[in-house]
Amino acid sequence: MNLHKPNANEALRTKNRSRDVAPQSGLCSRCIDGCKGNCDLFNATFRGRELLYPAPFGEITAGADKDYPVDYSHLNIMGYALGASGIAANSDMATFPRVSTETEYGVTHKVKMKIPMFTGALGSTEIARANWEHFAVGAAITGISLVCGENVCGIDPGLEFHSNGKVKESPDMRRRVESYRRFHEGYGDILVQLNVEDTRLGVAEYVIDKLGVETIELKWGQGAKCIGGEIKVSSLERALELKKRGYIVTPDPESKANQEAFKSGAIKEFERHSRLGFVDQEGFMKEVERIRNLGAKRITLKTGAYPMRELAMAIRWSSDAKIDLLTIDGAPGGTGMSPWRMMAEWGIPSIYLHSMAVELCNMLAEKGAWVPDIAFAGGFSSEDHIFKALSLGAPYCKAVCMGRALMIPGMVGKNIDRWLRGEDGGLPSTVSKFGTTKEEIFVAYADLKEKYGKEIDNLPLGAIGIYSAGEKIRVGLQQLMAGARKWRVDFMSRKDLASLTEEAAKVTGIPYIMDAYRAEAIEIINGNGEYTENFRAVSN
Repeated sequence: MNLHKPNANEALRTKNRSRDVAPQSGLCSRCIDGCKGNCDLFNATFRGRELLYPAPFGEITAGADKDYPVDYSHLNIMGYALGASGIAANSDMATFPRVSTETEYGVTHKVKMKIPMFTGALGSTEIARANWEHFAVGAAITGISLVCGENVCGIDPGLEFHSNGKVKESPDMRRRVESYRRFHEGYGDILVQLNVEDTRLGVAEYVIDKLGVETIELKWGQGAKCIGGEIKVSSLERALELKKRGYIVTPDPESKANQEAFKSGAIKEFERHSRLGFVDQEGFMKEVERIRNLGAKRITLKTGAYPMRELAMAIRWSSDAKIDLLTIDGAPGGTGMSPWRMMAEWGIPSIYLHSMAVELCNMLAEKGAWVPDIAFAGGFSSEDHIFKALSLGAPYCKAVCMGRALMIPGMVGKNIDRWLRGEDGGLPSTVSKFGTTKEEIFVAYADLKEKYGKEIDNLPLGAIGIYSAGEKIRVGLQQLMAGARKWRVDFMSRKDLASLTEEAAKVTGIPYIMDAYRAEAIEIINGNGEYTENFRAVSN
């Protein structure tokens, strides 16, 4: 494992002074009285709780960098020289552009997607709010689903209430749904997520009745943190307003001492926290039934990096309730606002959690029970990650949920638009080497212009960025699938992977690479002339 420095990190804008660091504590091996910084503890001495979170809030996303003993890089993809699944096994027919990367999830009202990936919960963080049109339109034109995360209504400055305290109108939520719907073409869906506060505010009732939302996602947790959602608030008035709406706000904005500290500049921000949720089977089943009765066509569940007990609850209860999709998010995760040490040190890492999920799903299937469609999340960013996750989780895993990997091209595309207008010094050399106009810079621009015509002027450049990155992932996945001789996603299997270490094999149940296809190899060496035809028959 790489040396992990728990007392200094670029995400916190801190660093060790000494070149030698105690591995566990992260403290400099020689801590000098009079040091001028800049480790975590140095900064925490005068900024206190601010050192819990990556900074600056609203301008960054952060992903924990702990190097776990086993991760998805310890799996390799198998490629074959014969056989084809989903197409005729000949060189003229079985070309990689013919590979279909389409997938679908759901029970009765299924959702199709052009690529087996979708965005993570883009909720009340400033990054999601400020970049929403780029993210939403990008997901829509790419043909994937988009999750509108928790607390969007609750923090909306324009929120209007009914006399019973429930949401009457939320301009920001309406904007978010309509942004996605404007360019939606039948692939993917917009999911609206609920936490404790959202449920109390009547968000499900509002989005289903007033905005026509068809899918509600219940939230148990995520891979980045084991507490509720958080944001920072830079206004005392805003902090007081959010506390009045029922949120936990720290430090307490009603405290006279804190108000004075804010006015003097010592306190620069407040934090708005959601409440911890508590689950039980009866309550879960009742909530699913309640949301169905409101008119939701689909209900999904997002659970986090909890131990195997909670994972089993999520899988079994989702089976009993006929949930349309269960997203299982592993540690460490990346987010716009989570405690840094929590991201790095809490929870079950993705490959361990996903391997547990497969084991439990197999047990459920062996009992004759229905197994819900699954999505894996937690640190994915590329086409090989999608291949590995779908194969590891076969036949249950239908898609991969990505967070920062789909946000980054949205933000980059947005900034290219700003740079083209001369802001921040204009185009950097990393971009201008490809051209000085959007038509030259974006390789997919011509294709989109042919499809949308003059309407392309209404596509944010961040959306075009997401589409372009999605095309890279889609074509890359086609190539990997063709190499494994799988021309449809539903043919992908665990046999298409091998573990690079015996420890990875123990964790995942995927054979060690020296054992993968060993029996078949021995059969061939022993002279079984029928083996090739048997393999081809099985592959098809």
